[in-house]
Amino acid sequence: MEAMATLESFRLTQYAHGGGCACKIPPGELEEVVRGLTHARPTDPLGELLVGLDDGDDAAAVRIDGGTALILTTDFFTPVIDDAYDWGRIAATNALSDVYAMGGRPVVAVNLLGWPRDTLPFELAAEVLRGGLDVCGAAGTHLAGGHSVDDPEPKYGLAVTGIADPARLLRNDAGKPGVPLSLTKPLGIGVLNSRHKSTGERFEHAIDAMTALNAQASAAALRAGVECATDVTGFGLLGHLYKMARASGVTAVIDAAAVPYLDGARDALAAGYVSGGTRRNLDWVAPHTDLSAVGEDDALLLADAQTSGGLLIAGEIPGAPVIGELVPRGEHTIVVR
Repeated sequence: MEAMATLESFRLTQYAHGGGCACKIPPGELEEVVRGLTHARPTDPLGELLVGLDDGDDAAAVRIDGGTALILTTDFFTPVIDDAYDWGRIAATNALSDVYAMGGRPVVAVNLLGWPRDTLPFELAAEVLRGGLDVCGAAGTHLAGGHSVDDPEPKYGLAVTGIADPARLLRNDAGKPGVPLSLTKPLGIGVLNSRHKSTGERFEHAIDAMTALNAQASAAALRAGVECATDVTGFGLLGHLYKMARASGVTAVIDAAAVPYLDGARDALAAGYVSGGTRRNLDWVAPHTDLSAVGEDDALLLADAQTSGGLLIAGEIPGAPVIGELVPRGEHTIVVR
């Protein structure tokens, strides 16, 4: 019990400058970094690249034979909550989500761990890894080894390989006018995590949302014949929707009143718990978005940097609220009404 009390005394969020997907490099800056790299091609490749850097989709997809595509992704971040085991679960769920967002099934993953070995006990690192292992077990995914480095800030995530039918990928460039938009998890994770980092309050319903696998939503989308989807993580709903609408050559219309939020999200926003990542998201999409129908609070929540959020689906599936639709390209890429 004494050892456990000692471990619980460490607040992991205090050892990182940011938390979860809110610590991602801002989308506009990231696009500048990879500009010019999207058309590089290897010599004599063993597979056909189906999805790469071009439209900033959730994962890479490579056809290795006529009926199989490999889905490859990696995702890691600094602590989003203080509990080591739950942080491991959240980070693993988030990494697996990229495969589900492409319509794939994760097959094998490896750990990615950065750890301040002189600052935090390795017993906490073991709890982080145990959380990732449990999530992969529940997802039917092998977790086989990985890589670790001594790092001033703790970081954890996975590199994941999955498989999919190359003819039935969920892509962010396949949206069509006249198709509804559905969202499978409520927003508000970012502001609640910011409140947790500042106050230590624990929000069980936010943890439940972040550790809910997107496997069933992905399978439901495929059954419904959906072709276009993405997941909602660090760039917020508006950021990921902007990438989808831009890649698909359409305008996305969002009904702000139909967007679901976690309990306490608006209270956290009103109390000022807004991450820098959320504000950068809004700054990035604002020039391309008509926000005249909503106030700043709604705009910030729509841009809230999510960690392990739900799927944004161009189509309808059971249990997911319809929050808008895709229409022919107009003056703005996104219209919020």
